[in-house]
Amino acid sequence: MAITNAVDTGIGTAFFSNVVQAGEFTLNETSIMRPLIKNYDMSGTPGLTAQVPIYPTVAVSTPGDGVDLTNAAFDLTTNKTITASEKGVMVTLTDLMKESASEDVASAVGRQIGSALAEKVDTDIAALFSGFSNTVGSGAAEISVEDLFKAAATLRTNKVPSGPLYCVLHPKQAFQIKKLLTNAGSTISHSLSELGNEALRTGFVGTLAGMQIFESTVITGDSAGAFVGAAFHGDALGYMVKRNLRVENQRDASARADEIVGSMAYGVAEIFDEYGVGIIADANL
Repeated sequence: MAITNAVDTGIGTAFFSNVVQAGEFTLNETSIMRPLIKNYDMSGTPGLTAQVPIYPTVAVSTPGDGVDLTNAAFDLTTNKTITASEKGVMVTLTDLMKESASEDVASAVGRQIGSALAEKVDTDIAALFSGFSNTVGSGAAEISVEDLFKAAATLRTNKVPSGPLYCVLHPKQAFQIKKLLTNAGSTISHSLSELGNEALRTGFVGTLAGMQIFESTVITGDSAGAFVGAAFHGDALGYMVKRNLRVENQRDASARADEIVGSMAYGVAEIFDEYGVGIIADANL
């Protein structure tokens, strides 16, 4: 006897492909902090750790005749370790949801998976900010433009490598900077008026003190409202990917649903402490 109304237990090749594509795109495009720091790709290699060598500073000497030059040993006695761990998210998509949705459910599911993992990556990176030895500001005061210039000066004093400097702040911290730049009750000099006008028009700070300013809600505060952002060179922190985004699905026939799992394996760590400065401020509005 022929079976009628048989249901394909697979989610469908085209549907699944759309989930994967949307997930990968969203993960890569919405992570704010991962592109700002040093990335190490350990996919396809054994082990869960990466050893990042810390090279010595090479100094030029003026030796006397027949005297040995000062030696700077390049070896593996000094290094930093980044250890990967697995992160994942699961979405259950019922048959009724697929059959009744008026939008592209596959892309929506992929975006949710990618967005969640991107936020987790940024959260793990932002958690490293509180570990920087150098800090500016106070948890009992609002952030100031002076704090940003002081942070930038500290980085340059520490001889960070050439290349861009970044500053990542919580939106409430960034609001305080915008308030100062737009002369909302402040006495900021006229030389900052162009930057202030840009902040008024777009809400975007742009570059200040030679640092590109970014905002992220993953920066956390304590119960008193003190948030820890950071100014840093990209070499200050490291992100090591062991396994990029992998999307899998399995059928739960009893629930008339498909379980879609997105996972990846990565690790983050502070590499050069002197290349970062914590920016502490009371961000209560």
